[in-house]
Amino acid sequence: MRLLSLLAFFLVTQLAAQQAPYDVFPPAEPPYYRVRYEASTRPGELVYPVNYTVWIPPGVGQVRGVIVHQHGCGEGSCKSGLTGAFDLHWQALAKKHDCALLAPSYEQPDKAECQMWCDPRNGSSSAFQKCLADLGAQSGHPELSNVPWALWGHSGGGHWAGGMALLHPERVAAAWLRSGVPLLTENPQRATIKTHTVSAAALGVPLMCNPGTKEGVTVKEGRFAGVWPSNEAFFKEVRSRGGLIGVAVDPLTAHECGNQRYMAIAWLDACLGARLPGKSGDPLKPMPTEGAWLAELLGSEAVPAAKFSGDSKLAVWLPNEQVAKKWMQYVKDTAVVDATPPPAPRNLRIESNVLTWEAEADLESGTAQFLIERDGEVVGAVPENAKNPFGRPLFQGLQYSDTPVQPLARMTFTDAKAVPGKKHRYRVIQVNTAGLKSE
Repeated sequence: MRLLSLLAFFLVTQLAAQQAPYDVFPPAEPPYYRVRYEASTRPGELVYPVNYTVWIPPGVGQVRGVIVHQHGCGEGSCKSGLTGAFDLHWQALAKKHDCALLAPSYEQPDKAECQMWCDPRNGSSSAFQKCLADLGAQSGHPELSNVPWALWGHSGGGHWAGGMALLHPERVAAAWLRSGVPLLTENPQRATIKTHTVSAAALGVPLMCNPGTKEGVTVKEGRFAGVWPSNEAFFKEVRSRGGLIGVAVDPLTAHECGNQRYMAIAWLDACLGARLPGKSGDPLKPMPTEGAWLAELLGSEAVPAAKFSGDSKLAVWLPNEQVAKKWMQYVKDTAVVDATPPPAPRNLRIESNVLTWEAEADLESGTAQFLIERDGEVVGAVPENAKNPFGRPLFQGLQYSDTPVQPLARMTFTDAKAVPGKKHRYRVIQVNTAGLKSE
């Protein structure tokens, strides 16, 4: 504790000269809202400045929950949090359940101590809850401060999301932990990391550990080799006590997020559908367990719980058959199947030769690109060549911590070859990452 106090004091003095804003911000105009808090010098409060950006589904009456997309440690990952609330794919999940989508961006300097924010007890839990009240007032949705949370976190963000689930089990509908988990037993090599305890209430929160296979499963050396041992220890402690926890090893990656969103969003969709109350502000429903499927740890086949022949208290827990089938595909090659086309774009507008439109992403597979038709012939695509160094190509691109790249992609196309003075008929078609086209 003495070490952490001295470290916190040093960080606060170093941050005093840091200028706001932290990076280039996408504009936060309705339905987006943003608050920023300066670093605190008070003991137990957050020693870094932080921004919170929230997206509220247009037209929603009362918000039923908050989906939090939490970045990882390091200056680059922190900056990537600036675009998390603008992700069309995550917005599709939020809209389905009348939830807000919130993305923090902690202003952690390069090589500074991540534990000062990714451990919720170091001020980030209270700052997060304060932001919900402030953003609720700003957006006209005061219920934000009382509704449940669905948490997704990468690396240090996984540590934070898991820690929040253990500290506030009555508020957390589910938590997806990508490459990071809370520490339950002391580690002499990581003396600055404080341990957590698992309460009986926390055992009822659905949790999913999601390490990359190159983080200690198949690759035993290197910077991230310790991720799997930590995940395994966390899983076994929670599951041995009957906790609703699973493991989904990404078979293609190390610490980068890869294609995990296609599994994470499906899993969170199932958990939110089962647990969110019908009325905003009511308590979470208990997670149903009668339809659960189980699988061997590090296995690839799941079966209904009643047919599982191994030790159920060491088995991967999956909420239902639909999720289990997606999980079996994900742990094999991440190619989660999608047989339904994406929503059609809407509100196409044309001014001179410039087209603009709106669209919602495919809940299962997100948006890869838009095809532009003129007079029945495809004349362009946006983007022309969708790219993503970490997984399936996406319209918005993808950063290391699973957030859109800046500048944010826009739904616009200039038809440079349109014939001046001639009337043309245009159509815009959405293509999801499974290659399926909209109407």
